Amino acid sequence: MGVVACTAILPYTLAHSAPPDNAISAAASPNSPLPHGVVQSFVQAGPARLQVLSQGKGPTVVILPSLGRSVRDYDEVAQIIAAHGFRVLRPEPRGIGQSRGPMDNLTLHDYANDIAAVIRQEHAGDAVVVGHAWGNFAARQFATDYPDLVKGVVLAAASAGKVPPGSKEAPISPEMRKAIDGAGDLSLSSAQRMAYLKEAFFAPGNDPRPWVDGWYQAAHDAESHARDVTPVDSYFAAGQAPILDLQAEDDAVAPRRFSKVLKTMVGDRVTISVIPHAGHALAPEQPKAMADAIAAFAHRLDAV
Repeated sequence: MGVVACTAILPYTLAHSAPPDNAISAAASPNSPLPHGVVQSFVQAGPARLQVLSQGKGPTVVILPSLGRSVRDYDEVAQIIAAHGFRVLRPEPRGIGQSRGPMDNLTLHDYANDIAAVIRQEHAGDAVVVGHAWGNFAARQFATDYPDLVKGVVLAAASAGKVPPGSKEAPISPEMRKAIDGAGDLSLSSAQRMAYLKEAFFAPGNDPRPWVDGWYQAAHDAESHARDVTPVDSYFAAGQAPILDLQAEDDAVAPRRFSKVLKTMVGDRVTISVIPHAGHALAPEQPKAMADAIAAFAHRLDAV
């Protein structure tokens, strides 16, 4: 497929005022009953056996979740994307739900291999791969390692992994890393975890309670290790795939001052779109805006 040159910055035309009460989407446990129309399968990916949720018909969209969290966070997002005419695959990462496999000394290449196995065994063709938060690193590594299986990449509430030239800041500050890790640390008090959720994941005025539960420590540790040991330049450019950099306006982890890092360094393969009144969690805060943006990007690629 030819590369699409996308240069526009397309903010969503949503009101900046607080959303209605039902705009916050509750997270479902991997053990919760599957929504209507969702089917479960299992894929062998080398030494790993992955649980995969599938729904809808049409070109494939794959969703990869945030650090140490389940793909059930995207039940509403997946439903809306499927309604736009897509087949949506959601592989649970190792250590979550019924996905099992080695967890020690993994790199992002291992997670890319898992995604490739899912797409191949599900006969999904070339896919648009959505990486939310931590999932963006795995999505970019997959696009780099398996260019024949990727049609495009959506980086949702994603840290670029680099900062503007001359900046002495880290892409994610130590204080913010403490909040990210603390939000899912079940040894901490609920009050402290709620404070970390508000600091790192949710826009002001949005309810963090949907993410109080649903954290998986073993997966968190394995994914964090993979991110830390894989060189940024191994995945930074996402191969040659078209990229939608889907930014959350109030993202404290990937702040606005870094909002053009990826586009500046990668170029016209990157389209930037901004979702108002959303933080790093994004999916429970603005599920429809997130899903509609992904579907519009995927439709545009299909039209080429």
